[in-house]
Amino acid sequence: MSTVVRQAGAPAGTAPVIGLAVGRGTGPELSAVFERVLAALTAGHPGGVELVRSDRLYHSYVSLRTEGDPARIQELTARDAEHYERFCRALAARGATAVFRTAINAQSLYLVRQRLRAVKVDLLRDEGTSLLLVRDQAQGFYTGENEHAPGRLTRTLTFSQEITEAVIGHALRRARREWPDGRIDRIVMAYKFHLLDGAFDHWVAGAAERLGVRIEVYQPDTVNRNLIAHGLPERTLLIAGNEWADIMHVVLLDRFGSERQENRCTENVCLDPGADGLVEYQTVHGSADDLAGRDLVNPVATVRAAALVAERHVGVPGAVERVEDALAELERDGVGTADLGGRHSTTEVGYALVAQLARTPALARRS
Repeated sequence: MSTVVRQAGAPAGTAPVIGLAVGRGTGPELSAVFERVLAALTAGHPGGVELVRSDRLYHSYVSLRTEGDPARIQELTARDAEHYERFCRALAARGATAVFRTAINAQSLYLVRQRLRAVKVDLLRDEGTSLLLVRDQAQGFYTGENEHAPGRLTRTLTFSQEITEAVIGHALRRARREWPDGRIDRIVMAYKFHLLDGAFDHWVAGAAERLGVRIEVYQPDTVNRNLIAHGLPERTLLIAGNEWADIMHVVLLDRFGSERQENRCTENVCLDPGADGLVEYQTVHGSADDLAGRDLVNPVATVRAAALVAERHVGVPGAVERVEDALAELERDGVGTADLGGRHSTTEVGYALVAQLARTPALARRS
């Protein structure tokens, strides 16, 4: 299932285990950057890092389109999903807490997220206002199974009280971690609940009463209208169905003055008991198949994912700050890919960043 890369000099069994899953398109180029930057950030860490790579190169949507008719695409989609699910569960069984995945076909990916009960978490900040966005990827219209008939496709999906309560519970725990004083000004849920016979908002009302919080459930268009008309209080926890949140994520990034999606990474947390505690890091951008093999894809989001993994899951203090400082230095020096106005390749940016990290001592060495 995997190949293992252990840092030189690290005794077997002592290193934190980190997973790596690679999709087609620009995945191989970005995975090379991830490995290189993670190695640079963790070079002095006791025990090193054990990097476990999935032995399957997963399809992108574009690569699937070359495979033939819908029946063949459905078969390959299922195979990718089954393999990646097994890989994630095997990582969790070994005690791994993180996996970095490059972009893969969304249909396979959402099958896995449904089975692992995943939520995507992103904290957005802008001038004193914070929005914690928790995207429910475990249920709803992005999940489910397809059944084909001549000229017709039927998609069957499920919402459940158990998953709804699990998502709310995780969102509240994460909010209290981000805001340790416990103050949350507003909790909003954006779902197409009007299509669910009153069951969904009934479940939410029961969960809110048990948890002792106030949760407002709105249709997505109402959330949009309120956001435009009234803005947000200082701290908002927004729990959203993926039907709305997938589309609105990039809009919210823009609203909060955050960087463009090509530069951002994000995290998906598994809530299923068989993979509980495993966090999947990904770039916000897709597989960029048109750039595959050309060494042109922007690696900044991948670099940031490596920094988060190093700091949160390997235990390297200051890794995120070091990477942000190094990226700022590269920007000042005009080092970047074409989409950022630069003239450098993916590989050149990666090596330039590693070289800059070498000139910036780790936190432990600074002290």
